[in-house]
Amino acid sequence: MAERWRDERDGRAERGGAQGVSEPRRRDVRTAEASAWRELVATARRTVTDGLVVGTSGNVSVRVGDTVLVTPSGVPYDRLTDDDLTGVDLSGRQVRGALVPTSELPMHLAVYRATDARAVVHTHAVHATAVSTLVPELPAIHYMSGALGGAVRVAPYATYGTDELAENMLRALTDRSGCLLRNHGTITHGATLSQAYDRTAQLEWMCRLWLTASSVPGLTPTLLSAEQVAEAGEKLRGYGQRKE
Repeated sequence: MAERWRDERDGRAERGGAQGVSEPRRRDVRTAEASAWRELVATARRTVTDGLVVGTSGNVSVRVGDTVLVTPSGVPYDRLTDDDLTGVDLSGRQVRGALVPTSELPMHLAVYRATDARAVVHTHAVHATAVSTLVPELPAIHYMSGALGGAVRVAPYATYGTDELAENMLRALTDRSGCLLRNHGTITHGATLSQAYDRTAQLEWMCRLWLTASSVPGLTPTLLSAEQVAEAGEKLRGYGQRKE
């Protein structure tokens, strides 16, 4: 059965891409998408390994041209193969594969339409989700807030998979590359999957740090000012090795 739908899917993809596109161009697109899909699957599996999601919760996407490759709904990441590539266009119309895309597709597409992001990571990380239930924004406990553009806001709660949640998320992401989703989790974006994932991991770590520091009886953690966070953010822009 699985082989049959894959054959039918591949046949549709071949027929759909045959009009007005040269064979070398199609090969280049297929190669780029195949490479991006492998990295996406590896990133999705890493969210499980690193404890940022449980089961099939959370989702990952990457943009290749005007196609958004995204994890499918309800499929364990360790079962995904190269043949399971799933993609939609920016309107949400499925253009790659036969598996149903993640139910959180509205959030992913909203990010790509509103920003120049090339990758999005959404998790249900424990400490970050806990913080989302306590405060309207993550207190500036560490200068790595600057790596996300400043104070990390909490988007108001809305049912998962809805346009309302996507709209709430976009407001919280204004001038930011990450935010918390109340009683839900995190979402971050970046120029690459690696960058988006690193921002997710840093956000979860900062949430854990704040929860740990604020739990000490009789003491209140010191926080950074907006100016200090902004200064760190500017310095972090040049962090790492220079590209030749």
